[in-house]
Amino acid sequence: MFKKLLFFAFIVSSTTLFGQNKRMLPYAIQEGTLNEQFNNLINLSRSQDVDFKLIRKTNLEIIRKNVLDSISLYQKEITTLKTNSSSSTGTINTLRDSVTTLDAALQAEQHKTNSISFLGIDFSKGSYHTVVWSIIIVFILAFLVTLASFRKAKVDTDEHKKTAEQLQEELQTLRKKSLEKEQQLKRQLLDEQMKRNS
Repeated sequence: MFKKLLFFAFIVSSTTLFGQNKRMLPYAIQEGTLNEQFNNLINLSRSQDVDFKLIRKTNLEIIRKNVLDSISLYQKEITTLKTNSSSSTGTINTLRDSVTTLDAALQAEQHKTNSISFLGIDFSKGSYHTVVWSIIIVFILAFLVTLASFRKAKVDTDEHKKTAEQLQEELQTLRKKSLEKEQQLKRQLLDEQMKRNS
């Protein structure tokens, strides 16, 4: 009998020692995650059978309250996340619109930068430079041709002047010669007339 008593005292002391390491059920099911609370509820509930456990109604109410609190908290978080998501979506749409606007403005500026309007026609810079340099080269060639023709005309004019002066001198000499001849002929005629008269 003493052995039974000793054994009973050992079991009671060991359960109290182990029980002190574990928290009491109402406190154990109020802390930790929901999964930990359910595990504590199952571990600390009395077993009636292998498949069944006896759970106090107050403990079940505590777990129910904790689950409802968690659900309420998660619903608030979901609502906050949806609100943030919708505001983020609005911000993203606004940013997309501004990016589209900026892209269009950038393309317009690049078109302005890469093209030049000349006589109401848009040219790319390369084409514009080609046209301008072609016009400049044509003007230079026209200027050189005009200059060459002007010099040729000046040379021709100088030659014509020299020729005209030479012809003028020849004409003057011919006039002098013809005057001299005329005078000589007049003298001869006068001499002849005088010879006849005498």
